[in-house]
Amino acid sequence: MKALHGLFILLGLLSVVLLAISGPLYKSGTAELGTAFLLLRWAAYIGAATFVLNIIWYFIRRPQGLVAGLSGLAIIAGGVAFYMPFSQYLKAQNVPAIHDITTDTQNPPEFEAIAPLRADAPNPVEYAGEETAKQQRQAYPELRTYESLESPNELFSAALLAVDKMAWELVESSETEGRIEATATTTWFGFKDDVVIRVRSTADGSQLDIRSKSRVGRSDVGKNAERIREFISELEVQLK
Repeated sequence: MKALHGLFILLGLLSVVLLAISGPLYKSGTAELGTAFLLLRWAAYIGAATFVLNIIWYFIRRPQGLVAGLSGLAIIAGGVAFYMPFSQYLKAQNVPAIHDITTDTQNPPEFEAIAPLRADAPNPVEYAGEETAKQQRQAYPELRTYESLESPNELFSAALLAVDKMAWELVESSETEGRIEATATTTWFGFKDDVVIRVRSTADGSQLDIRSKSRVGRSDVGKNAERIREFISELEVQLK
């Protein structure tokens, strides 16, 4: 029984290790995306099994002291290894499988300086089209052109400060054209999503549109829409 319990604990450790290395392996270029996702799936499978087996063993054997502590750690490890991939899976089921999000679906801002950087990206630089726009409007109706009473120059300056606060890599900015292009890199997997911001004058002040697009993946699991919401919030802070 001790050997069996030891195996359960090792499985808990293995599930966390698989979870922990999946992102960095892809980010460093050591593993392909498919391999990294496979590691995530196995982390979830092993984590779920570890969670259940260790709980069963705990209630049957009623361990004490160090053994109880190790069993508890294995339960926590298994739960974490299962929950993190599974929560992303559930999130993916509740958002459309799109990866090109913009506040102006009729005339989205276009990538210029970033276009060469996406030359080898699986997702082309061109806007994904009306079907994507339709799905976006249904899923994220709150994402619309940002209207401001500030002058275009003031709004542009605030947007540039917001980009810096978001810790995006600035690729190019042109106040004359009212255009900012930047790249956001996700922490764990290192996915690169590109952002273009367009500022234009209006009769009452100015307006801003922003577009965020993933370089890889059919679905962004809602990340691009989340990024745009965070940017607008930061922009409003900079305008105060």
